[in-house]
Amino acid sequence: MAVGDGTNTVEDVAEHEAAGEAAEAGSAEALAVRYSVAPGVRLKVRSGPGTQYALVKVLPLGSRVPINCQKPGEWVTGTYGTTNLWDNIANGQYVSDAYVNTGSDGYVAARCT
Repeated sequence: MAVGDGTNTVEDVAEHEAAGEAAEAGSAEALAVRYSVAPGVRLKVRSGPGTQYALVKVLPLGSRVPINCQKPGEWVTGTYGTTNLWDNIANGQYVSDAYVNTGSDGYVAARCT
């Protein structure tokens, strides 16, 4: 951007807009709450709220997950107790809340519809 003459080139405007969009994306990402998976656990991600659902993937040690919503399902006993709550961490991806350190025995997010 030219200093002092008040003119902007197309490249200057595009660069400024891109920087603003990147900052917005970064701040939205920073606002998303992520919860720690229990230490030493490679948590299995299922396609639904129970172990009978297909295995989607296995999270690496030290993972942190977002919780988009929660729903009841199969009862599971894990590091953080026994629960039937399952956390939706992405579209079609659920993990048992028994292995996620939410600091609560109940819902910490909206119920999945």
